Amino acid sequence: MTHQQSVAALAEGQTVVKLLRRNAAEYGDLPALTSLDAAGEPTLTWAELRNEIAAVARGLADLGLGARDRMLIMAPSCPEHLIADLAAAHLAAISCTAYATLSPDQIRYVARHSAAPVVVLHGASELKRWEQVLDDLPALRRIVVIDADAMPEGDDRFVSLADLRRRGAELHEADPTVFERAVDDVRPDDPLSMIYTSGTTGEPKGVVLSHHNVIHEAYAVLTEHDAPLHPSNIAYLPLAHIAEREISIYMPIVYAGHVHTLADPAGIAGALGRVHPQGFFGVPRVWEKMVAGLKNMLATVPEERRTILLEANELLQQGYKLRDAGEEVPAELAERIAETDRSVLAPIRALLGLDRLAFCSSGAAALPVEVLYFMAGLGVEIHEVWGLSETSGAVTTNSAAAFHAGTVGRPVADTEVKVAEDGELLVRGPLLFLGYLQEDGSIKPATDDEGWYATGDIGEIDADGFVRITDRKKELIITSGGKNIAPTRIEGLLKEHPLIGQAIAIGNDRPYVSALIVLDDEILPGWAAARGIEGGDVAMLASHPAVRAEIEAAVEAANSRLARVEQVKRYQVITRPWTPESGEVTPTLKLKRRVIHSRYDAEISALYPTS
Repeated sequence: MTHQQSVAALAEGQTVVKLLRRNAAEYGDLPALTSLDAAGEPTLTWAELRNEIAAVARGLADLGLGARDRMLIMAPSCPEHLIADLAAAHLAAISCTAYATLSPDQIRYVARHSAAPVVVLHGASELKRWEQVLDDLPALRRIVVIDADAMPEGDDRFVSLADLRRRGAELHEADPTVFERAVDDVRPDDPLSMIYTSGTTGEPKGVVLSHHNVIHEAYAVLTEHDAPLHPSNIAYLPLAHIAEREISIYMPIVYAGHVHTLADPAGIAGALGRVHPQGFFGVPRVWEKMVAGLKNMLATVPEERRTILLEANELLQQGYKLRDAGEEVPAELAERIAETDRSVLAPIRALLGLDRLAFCSSGAAALPVEVLYFMAGLGVEIHEVWGLSETSGAVTTNSAAAFHAGTVGRPVADTEVKVAEDGELLVRGPLLFLGYLQEDGSIKPATDDEGWYATGDIGEIDADGFVRITDRKKELIITSGGKNIAPTRIEGLLKEHPLIGQAIAIGNDRPYVSALIVLDDEILPGWAAARGIEGGDVAMLASHPAVRAEIEAAVEAANSRLARVEQVKRYQVITRPWTPESGEVTPTLKLKRRVIHSRYDAEISALYPTS
């Protein structure tokens, strides 16, 4: 049996709800779900978790939620969020987590488009966003509130999750067969969940995924990385993101893992030290900030100790780069690497909570190779992946056995990737979603007659089968001289410097490329303090000659790796970060280019003087 055949066989006939039943029966006493935010870090075993899901499922059914109904959730990562999500799955309903950063207008669009009869909100913060639009949602019947203290008074549309669970538990205890029959009725190709796209070029689309989609994805990725059974991880990113949804809901169910929920992503550094997870996913900004923090820390270490650490990092990088090039690491070098890793770097990883990692990855955007190399020099090898909501997560992945830095790896089991004539990457296979939700509740497929899905990403595939993403199809810059330029490559090179948190390359219909560069408001103060620079806020520090010189050097370093026509000729430093709340980026931190061009029209115009 080949590797690909084995993945297909493992996923065949499975559903998320049947796997949950298996876990409760076979691994019932093993830990399944722990809250890092609650006192004492309470943990549910797989048997206990399934009982909680059963109670909430019966409670939701009592509210009228049924097959093919959509249910929206707006809540941070917490046990109640996962329980409500999986309870909906047992009713053959379609759950959908909404980003907590959505504006009232965006909430109105998503709620009306989905026609969700039931929504689950965490507490006062979420209620404040929703209260402005609740009366404008004709399909909405009931609002379930996780935090009972936030319950509005005098409105019978609202029910606390505790009361719903209590009613559901009574129903389940009276007749458990209802819940079990529901499990048997769910089919692999039934809709399971929905994710709304970020809407960088228009209104968000509802991506509908099946049980088979997410289960095949889980088996394909976990077997590719030779993951252990019962792996531990931390759920800290929004569950509206396909990567976190797959990694923290579906993969743990498939491999009976142990999920630790963390409501505030800003606390991830401390959580790593508490959990010491076996699996960890971070978007590029997570890894970039980790590296920047470590480098700032190194600047404060006594010189002798700093030299030892830097030499150890360089030694491990040397071995990593040899393997990346497909070359054998000489025995003597391998021995030195092993000893240095054991004596110098292993204690550092233990201190950071990265000492038990069996696999870690990065996705959603390109990870600067310098970050990749530095972490490899620490003994933490990050495997870049590429995928979309429409592909249930990763389409391609690097792995410990096969990787090329700067690529997103090879296609996972049973999945095909090819390059169209215009350079767009096309995907075919069992990971492809059922289609986009339509306003009438139907699901419209989005593949061509041969089953290929056009991803919108521009890329190439090398002779070894490794995929490299070069840009988004709709984001290519065409200068006034007719040159086609990939902005994301320029932006990625600029962001390799830790002081640059965000950047946008500009040049469409212009004579040359310019850029807006946003300083990292978290990294800059520490960088300045380590160099004895005293200052107040980011705006004040930005005017310091040393900071200006560092940004200039970063631009020059990026330009040295670009063709002449791609090089940034002029730039403007921005001191206010771009956030989903301020509107310049999506909840997944993708640039809203049209919004930025409009808001910074004066600054952009100044980069192209007429004289």
